[in-house]
Amino acid sequence: MPVNTRLVVAAAITDSLEAPRRLLAARRSAPSALAGLWEFAGGKVERGETPEHALRRELREELGVEVEIGDEVIGPDDGHGVEDSCGDDPVWMLRPGDADLERLVMRVWWARILPGADGAAVEPRPLEDHDELRWLEPGGWRDVPWLPADKRIVEALLDDAIERHRRAYC
Repeated sequence: MPVNTRLVVAAAITDSLEAPRRLLAARRSAPSALAGLWEFAGGKVERGETPEHALRRELREELGVEVEIGDEVIGPDDGHGVEDSCGDDPVWMLRPGDADLERLVMRVWWARILPGADGAAVEPRPLEDHDELRWLEPGGWRDVPWLPADKRIVEALLDDAIERHRRAYC
């Protein structure tokens, strides 16, 4: 029996797409097995949605923000079999799946919160699925207990952020 694969999208929300310093982390409130662990805001892509549209929708629902989506943080895993959403593009494997569980793969983008209609800064709020948000300062991106699948994404983001700073300031 083939394993059903589901695409999840997430945002590495930061203060700058060119030279990220701060990173937003969201603490899960459910399910109980994941409650208290930290993750990137986002969620599952619904049928008929593009990944980018799903990401914007999820961030509005979960955090009450509109975002500018930046570059994708390319994952190391095979995305083959994720309908039309990934093709053969690399993804981040969240759960391998088996006959009883759907396989979950994720695509991650850098994102920046856009100002409100009045031009004022908008602070994200934990509206759904999270009970706390935290801006992690430079050097502190590893300072929360991330979901196990997100730990390697944090490492990739750190490497990418360092490279972005080199390009921005050298």
